[in-house]
Amino acid sequence: MTRISDLIQRFELFAPKNMAEMGDPVGLQLGNINNKVSKVMTTLDVRPEVVQEAIDKNVDFIFAHHPLMFRPAKNLDTTNPQNKMYADLLSHDITVYAAHTNLDNVVCGMNDWLADQLGLQKTIPLVHTTSMDYGMGRVGNLKNEMTVAEFSEYCKQQFNLSGLRVISTDLTQSVKRVAILGGDGGKFYPEAIKNQADVYVTGDVYYHTAHDMLAEGLSAVDPGHHIESICKPQLKRLFDEWTIDNDWQIETIESTINTDPFQFI
Repeated sequence: MTRISDLIQRFELFAPKNMAEMGDPVGLQLGNINNKVSKVMTTLDVRPEVVQEAIDKNVDFIFAHHPLMFRPAKNLDTTNPQNKMYADLLSHDITVYAAHTNLDNVVCGMNDWLADQLGLQKTIPLVHTTSMDYGMGRVGNLKNEMTVAEFSEYCKQQFNLSGLRVISTDLTQSVKRVAILGGDGGKFYPEAIKNQADVYVTGDVYYHTAHDMLAEGLSAVDPGHHIESICKPQLKRLFDEWTIDNDWQIETIESTINTDPFQFI
């Protein structure tokens, strides 16, 4: 019998919790890691519709990138959709685990997946940790130079986006060296400049931060936070490999729910 703790133990060999940024609520979010596991679902976010999908598909373990609980619940009033979601998880005995910035930082994790999606070569961490063994974000080179405008279209294609935001004073500027950081990475733009990136790809760029980037002469592409949904197939691939290696009886599926709250119209 395979327990949830077996899968967690193997994952934490790959991306230990101590790789997470200070204060990041990674790890067990809800449930019992000693439960038997037969079906795992990978997801970027744990939202009510994702939980319903897990219930419908008889999932007993949800593995998410974004933590279920960034802030403690003030009460357990189930008229609140968030609290109702917790109650649904508990009543169906579904355990939830989150790997957030530890998955961002680890080698062959989130930011390598994103860099690979753009075909970046000779990548190095964008933001180094004290140990220098791992770090947040990546910087690398495109195989072929392109303009900022062309690179923006390329990002749309590679991440299957209907739109994105571009920050640049010159859309004809040549792009060869690219920095990328999944999620909300606007505050790290000085690291992109330090690493001589021609363009910085990150989500949720703040209005005034965009002005600061322009003043510094840095172009940026904001494809949104949701490009991190690349974790769903990549985590499934890892879990499938470990299932074979350990002779586990586990089926891993990807959530089919689009949890991006934004649309371009």
